[in-house]
Amino acid sequence: MTKDKDFKNLVRTRMTETGENFTTARTALIAAKQNANRSAVPGSTTGRGATIDPEIARFRAKTLRTFMPDGRLVAIPTKRRALVLVLIEVLAALEPDRVYSEKQLGAILSDFHPDFALLRRELIDYRLLERNAHTGEYWVNPNPPTHTGSQAQEMAGLEVFLR
Repeated sequence: MTKDKDFKNLVRTRMTETGENFTTARTALIAAKQNANRSAVPGSTTGRGATIDPEIARFRAKTLRTFMPDGRLVAIPTKRRALVLVLIEVLAALEPDRVYSEKQLGAILSDFHPDFALLRRELIDYRLLERNAHTGEYWVNPNPPTHTGSQAQEMAGLEVFLR
């Protein structure tokens, strides 16, 4: 529960105005604050010109140093936010305009970790990869969707690392 009374009042005001539940209203306010901070605070930029929050950059560096020191996963993170960051790094190894068979995708993912099936499932769950269940073909989702609920909290700020 939030200890900051002022912020809690802002959340409740938004709940009244929009009809959202507490968690959704809180997430929206936090996202709006992060967007305002990104535009106000100069930071590093991605190739697309998007500004990276310095806190996110530190989180990324620490996570990659911990879980992918040599470009290969030493362990799959149990914390969802770290897992999302690792998945985005793994996704960078895939060509965006190519269709992969299940075997081809498994070979690429197994270069990162022996449990390539878990990586594949998580990439699909976060809709970073799409698949045709009938043909067993996989491809990088060219337009990753806007996530909601817990996935939105896990992805917050990390979208700048997607292509």
